[in-house]
Amino acid sequence: MCVTCGCSDDGEIKITNLETDEAEHHHTHTLPDGTVITHSHNHIEASQVHAKIHNTTISLEQDILAKNNLLAAQNRGWFKGRNILALNLMSSPGAGKTTLLTRTINDLKHQLSISVIEGDQETANDAKKIKETGSKVIQINTGTGCHLDASMIDRGLQQLNPPLNSVVMIENVGNLVCPALFDLGEQAKVVILSVTEGEDKPIKYPHIFRASDIMILTKIDLLPYLQFDVQKCIEYAKEVNPKIQIFQLSATTGAGLENWYAWLTEKVTNLSALISSRLKDT
Repeated sequence: MCVTCGCSDDGEIKITNLETDEAEHHHTHTLPDGTVITHSHNHIEASQVHAKIHNTTISLEQDILAKNNLLAAQNRGWFKGRNILALNLMSSPGAGKTTLLTRTINDLKHQLSISVIEGDQETANDAKKIKETGSKVIQINTGTGCHLDASMIDRGLQQLNPPLNSVVMIENVGNLVCPALFDLGEQAKVVILSVTEGEDKPIKYPHIFRASDIMILTKIDLLPYLQFDVQKCIEYAKEVNPKIQIFQLSATTGAGLENWYAWLTEKVTNLSALISSRLKDT
């Protein structure tokens, strides 16, 4: 069990490639000497592998975040070497991450190449919606886990194989707590908050808003039907994180999307310019 958030640290992770419809099951185990073993297998060989490993006492006194941060740094280098902008999208369940993603991909598909790593505990429902846009997508099912971690992203990227000079959107598991703790190697964290959730979420779940570079306030088309104080929500977010940048939008009507798209395209442009500058210097 993960000492950081209570998730299973050696639980079953399933990664599904929607292009081939093949699923791999990955398991990670920590032995007493600190050795970390990750293996994948089908159901036929599962009993043999587990019979061998689970007879060993697993130490729970590992620095989970340190291990994750090391892998995240490797992911960050992988993205950097391929000039890929990686964003970690986080929210509570039902905030509208997938709806915003599909709208963004459809609207910008002629400007940006966007691939997606989709995280959920079970099902490939959201990944199928992403696939309908024509975007490359990999589904990661975390089983009992409540967040994605850097190791999952590493394995997902091997399946996804995003093109150079592109964008990778990582849609994290719906959760306003644990995803804030785990660096995935992304360039920026984006927290998505729906107006249906209540304006006090930034102060009720401060860690995820403090860790984020961007807050997207979604479903603003519903404001006439709700008692939601937009200004108070913004004040709470700024109280927790004075540097956070805030966009208000509706993925359904398109209101406010131009600001989100402008930020996204500027990030890609700046990243490309930085890489070009470094290449000239060498």
